[in-house]
Order: sequence, then C-alpha cells, then structure tokens
Amino acid sequence: MDPIGLGLLGMAGLILVKEAGVPVPVPGDLVVVGAGIAAANGDLDPLSTLAAILVAGLVGGTAQYLLVRGAGRRPVLALLARFGVPAARLEAVSVRLRHRGATGVAVARATPGVRIVAIAAAGLATIRVDRFLVGLAAGNGVFVSGHFLAGMLVGPPALAALSGLAAPVIAIVAALATLGAAGWWVVRRRRRGASSAVGDWTDAACPACLLLGAVARADAPQDPLLG
Repeated sequence: MDPIGLGLLGMAGLILVKEAGVPVPVPGDLVVVGAGIAAANGDLDPLSTLAAILVAGLVGGTAQYLLVRGAGRRPVLALLARFGVPAARLEAVSVRLRHRGATGVAVARATPGVRIVAIAAAGLATIRVDRFLVGLAAGNGVFVSGHFLAGMLVGPPALAALSGLAAPVIAIVAALATLGAAGWWVVRRRRRGASSAVGDWTDAACPACLLLGAVARADAPQDPLLG
C-alpha cells in the first residue's frame, strides 16, 4: 500500500479506536481537520477520505454502544471513568437520550462537551439499535463534515500565513504541551470533576469546540439540547 493509503488507513483506524471508547489522548477534531487540509493540498481524495472517517466513526461507535449494552459494560464504563468521564455524567445524559431517541443521539454527537459521553450514554439508556445508528450517523455527519470542511477551507491559508513563523509556532506548541501535561498531572492528583474537561480535550480541541464544550457542561443540569 502506498504512503497516502497508509496515512488514510491510520487516520481511519485512530478514529475507529477512539469511537470504540479507548481514550486515546489525541483530539479527534484535529485529526479530521488535518485530513481536510491534506485533501485541500491534493494529498488525499476528499470524498473517499471523508467517507472513510465517517465509516470508521460509525463502526467504532457501534462497537462501544454494543459493549456498553452487553458484557463489556462494566470495563468500558470503568475505563471511561478512569480517563475523566464520571458515571454521574453518563447517567444524566442517558436519561435525556432515553426520552429523545435518535434525535437526542444526533444532537449529542454533534455537540462538543456532550458528544464524548453520548455513545456510552445511549448504551446505558438501551436505545434501540436502529435509532442509535440513525442518530450516530446524523450527528457524526454534521460534526465530522464541519471540521473536515473547515480544514479544507481554512487550513491551507492558515499554514501559508504561518510558514515564516515555524520556530515560534513550534516553541508555543511545545510550551502548551508541557502545560497540558502538568495540568493533566494536577487533575489526576485531585481526581475531581475537572477531569471531565481533560476527557473533552481528547475528543475536541479546536477553540470553538472547547468553548461550546464548557458551555454544555455548565448547562448540563437543564441541558436544552437534550431536553
């Protein structure tokens, strides 16, 4: 397989594993944005790349949903809790999804700050498989397509503008990575609700998504998106 095919396979595999519930510390939206940038540069075919990412998300999400509904429920929930997704948050979302079905799953999967728990919550809510699949496909379609399109439209001009600032950008990224590691250590030491923010970061890291995620967490008790 050529390097381009291997790259696409690697991105799709990473998305599949993340959607299956494995807390890989790589923001999913940045992977999708990067795929959009590669497509804009002609390195990847836009339609096949987007289709591969969407299919990977559907397969991985379905695997997590079936595990939570079945024999893998306890270990999957324990794994999510260990990496910043508390049981109380899952239960709160599952109650709302139980009343909204496919629509609730779709809205949750398209909403930063809620989407990371939506699949496991749907499994806890024992939503019918067909309704879950419809909601997952619709919600992922909106979220993933939006980030992929953003990568295609905004990524190349942004990279061109920063091309002469490679060293400062690398230094800033390194500093942010160091701060992030320190923050992760502090959160793990305190083991409090702030850990959910770390879990959200592994799912979405673009500024708009982080802002929306913070709003969604603040509004969680009466989440208007999920009724």
